[in-house]
Amino acid sequence: MKTTTLLVIEAKHAEIPSFAADLQKKGFDVHIAANGSNAISLMKEVSPSLIVVNAASLRSTGLRICQSIREKDAKMPIILILEEEREVSKDAADAVLVLPFTVQKLVNRVKPLLPGDGKNVLHVGPIRLDLEKRRVRCLGKSTKLTPRLVTLLHLLMDKHGEVVERESLFKKAWETNYTGDTRTLDVHISWLRRAIELDPDNPKFLKTIRGVGYRLDI
Repeated sequence: MKTTTLLVIEAKHAEIPSFAADLQKKGFDVHIAANGSNAISLMKEVSPSLIVVNAASLRSTGLRICQSIREKDAKMPIILILEEEREVSKDAADAVLVLPFTVQKLVNRVKPLLPGDGKNVLHVGPIRLDLEKRRVRCLGKSTKLTPRLVTLLHLLMDKHGEVVERESLFKKAWETNYTGDTRTLDVHISWLRRAIELDPDNPKFLKTIRGVGYRLDI
């Protein structure tokens, strides 16, 4: 089973509980950010499935942080932890918990908000491909893909670390034995790079192996 990556934004205060260590014990891959700007940077690096904003520990409402997260990734699930009850719009956070509560209650709120159930979501490094929703998330970006791009990325993810020959990719993605002109494959690869790379012109993940094909390096 794939480990789910969570990003927890919290500061250390003796009187406010920390949830990061307990979430790790529950089997999540937890990354901690001390503030909102640190969290935005980490989103690109770790590509979390969900973000927990412990606003109580930050001595704030957390609404500005939630807004910053939404601006970066409108689909990112957010759980907001507050010290006292207050009205929070659905646009700000997907779930709000008011202290005190148990870690199990937090876990119970996390699970329904996670994208996919594992059967329809492929994870390779920071790349998460949702086959059902046809959406890829990588380095803080979330992009809707065409069915053919989903097929191409699926093929490359299945063979990550290996060179996949151009003809083989073309035959499987276009469901044809004709490989006389595979230039359209290059165009689709460039679209995939825009979806998963920070700098599509200097790809870190999707490499061209000249004269052979492509390789997904993670």
